[in-house]
Amino acid sequence: MDRARKRSSTRKRQRVPRRTTPVTAPYPTPAEEQLLGLARDIARLPLAAALEKLAAAWAPGAPLLRDVAQAWMRSRGNKTSALALAWAREQVRLSLQEIVEATPKDQRGRIEATPDTLAWILLAGCEALAHEPASAVADRVRALLELIGHAAPPD
Repeated sequence: MDRARKRSSTRKRQRVPRRTTPVTAPYPTPAEEQLLGLARDIARLPLAAALEKLAAAWAPGAPLLRDVAQAWMRSRGNKTSALALAWAREQVRLSLQEIVEATPKDQRGRIEATPDTLAWILLAGCEALAHEPASAVADRVRALLELIGHAAPPD
């Protein structure tokens, strides 16, 4: 037995070939940077203020809209890029979810939903503003504010 152990320990280890090209993480796209910045910017805001900031970021003609659309088109067929963009968007939703969780239930508005569901609905509503005519954005933002109980319903 000692000989077998000795033999196995004295064997030469097989050399693993080194990579010829180093593995590096891709640089974040402008869209990812803007989404992550937006997540940081809304993190400590009250719910209504965070919603207005998100609505402004997704309004027609806003730079975020163009950059996200370009990043999304470039990420087609590139799983790493698509996941990075989705992760950055998820950070915005998580920031919004934390705000909803910190808001007392009686101040969350008309929807009886879990904080993660409400955050998803509000973010989707803000993202949908990108497809609205510019003249309708104020009405849509007001509708979102009504939904969370921070605006009076129209007369």
